[in-house]
Amino acid sequence: MRPRTLTASIAPVAMGSAIAQGSGAFHLGGAIAALTGALGIQVACNFANDFFDARQGADTPQRFGPVRAVSSGRIGARAMMIATICVLLIVVTPCVVYLSMHAGWTFSALGALCVVLAFAYTGSRWSLAYLGLGDLFALLFFGPVAVAGTVAAQTGSWSMLPAFAGLGIGFLASALIGVNNVRDESTDRIARKRTLAVRCGGAWGRRCYCACVIAAIAIAIVMAASSGRWWSASAGVAGIALIPSMSRMLDGTSGRALNRELAATGRAILVYGVLFSIGWLI
Repeated sequence: MRPRTLTASIAPVAMGSAIAQGSGAFHLGGAIAALTGALGIQVACNFANDFFDARQGADTPQRFGPVRAVSSGRIGARAMMIATICVLLIVVTPCVVYLSMHAGWTFSALGALCVVLAFAYTGSRWSLAYLGLGDLFALLFFGPVAVAGTVAAQTGSWSMLPAFAGLGIGFLASALIGVNNVRDESTDRIARKRTLAVRCGGAWGRRCYCACVIAAIAIAIVMAASSGRWWSASAGVAGIALIPSMSRMLDGTSGRALNRELAATGRAILVYGVLFSIGWLI
């Protein structure tokens, strides 16, 4: 399930719910369905990623990240695929049905797209992660789509303000993918997994990580200035807390040592979402 990364689903839902509450349109059922659906999609994507990366040789004993279930033999490939389908059917589908009935047909389309992307992320040599599009996927779907979608789940309408606010958390989600790709650059290159770190080099990936963190801080400040809800700028503290991680990335820290930066970035995503949410409501 990769619980340390699930903050990427929790934080944007918290932000979207705070924005909905700020406009007097908070809806508990919509918020719960959005959170449950987002977590379900991410867990299903993680399960599918475990299955496909093992099948395509991207997860080997030489990888620097945590041991993966299928490649290590702890869970059979068939059992992992069944688990993926069960999460989609039992957890995600009811949320999509509820949101479609409560907030409109767009959630049927969005739910179907997310199911496709759960498999398309690492499902083949031409999937998102293998083409170097994983960072963009994280930026969009854990950022603007997740935050604006959470607001729409409660209000029934989509708008630009939550989408722009979502860019901040989206950049941190992209940074999370980025540090993972920098860590795994050498093994991904052998497996022909053409992440941006493989395509452009580790040095570029490290600078991109820092740029994403800085962009997240900037979005928080711009949102606070444009809305007059100045306390929401406190979300930028989460990015500032990653300065040591940015320094180590630029200094060339590599391999398993980057697992520390991965964990720090995951925590920063949660802190960003919580601080923004509290600040928006003060």
